[in-house]
Amino acid sequence: MSLTARYWHATPDGRVQCDLCPRECRLRPGQRGFCFVRENVDGRLELSTYGRSSGFCVDPIEKKPLHHVLPGASVLSFGTAGCNLGCRFCQNWEISTARSVDLLQQSASPEQIADAAQRVGASGVAYTYNDPVIFAEYAIDVAAACRERGLKNLAVTAGYVLDPGRADFFSAMDAANVDLKSFNPQFYRNIVGGRLDVVLDTLTHIRHHTSCWLEITTLVIEGHNDSDEELTALTRWLASELGEDVPLHLTAFHPDNRMRDVPATSVATLRRARRIAMDSGLRFVYTGNVVDSEGSTTICPGCGEPVISRSGYAVTRYDLDGEGRCRHCATRLPGVWGETAGHFGNRRIPVAW
Repeated sequence: MSLTARYWHATPDGRVQCDLCPRECRLRPGQRGFCFVRENVDGRLELSTYGRSSGFCVDPIEKKPLHHVLPGASVLSFGTAGCNLGCRFCQNWEISTARSVDLLQQSASPEQIADAAQRVGASGVAYTYNDPVIFAEYAIDVAAACRERGLKNLAVTAGYVLDPGRADFFSAMDAANVDLKSFNPQFYRNIVGGRLDVVLDTLTHIRHHTSCWLEITTLVIEGHNDSDEELTALTRWLASELGEDVPLHLTAFHPDNRMRDVPATSVATLRRARRIAMDSGLRFVYTGNVVDSEGSTTICPGCGEPVISRSGYAVTRYDLDGEGRCRHCATRLPGVWGETAGHFGNRRIPVAW
């Protein structure tokens, strides 16, 4: 299945230019963009992965990671194939660098995905595994079907997208976790294959021009983006430009893909990064991909009491009311909350179509 894309125009030399991301690929008939999934078919830009997925699973929402959205809930996760970045450290590289649609063995319409999420008791649908901005048209249509059924839409993305696709995509989402991979433009050019300024524009757009709840993840890689100077600059920018209440997840790198010679990030490095972030004014800073009870706990900024405790992806303590107010001091925490936490825990359940 394919769909004529929404974000492109014809060029005077007979090619089509994709207008979705900063690569602005210009394609002759039969050519595919860097992402592999957008192709010039007879003078039209086609999204070749529309209605096709690399798989469906029910996951804990904490795995996205989202810590201020319906803690303990389960979500139906899916992705397609391809990516518009070339991260040397990608840990989903089998999917993101796929160059064959044969990977996409499961077909599903937007309505079928929304119905499946309801059937398995999920609170929403997560667009993940590969970056959903490259299948924006498909994701937006699924999101509309989910909203008709009262389900949440959650994006896990690197935010490498331009307007108007950026505005359309994030207006369809209820929450997003955006990877801010570094605060160094050279890191983005050499390690990621992209531009930092585009991601910063996406973050400010989401925070100030949409109702989409925003959380941010930075994968901390020792010797590459973990200096005190860079972490201070990154977290001060977040506090000043996005506000102190945007949660930041600092996660540990594990050797993979084309960076197998780089050591895994230590707990000590993540704890140092977390201290820097909190000293910069951020109130909700978490550590991930490691065992660190302090770095996985949500603390009330009003009274200092722990209000959400986690063990892995499972919620073990929940002291907020349905409006997100602390049960100890009535301070309201920012986020999307329920009266009680869910109990899905650490499970991951593949969904047969």
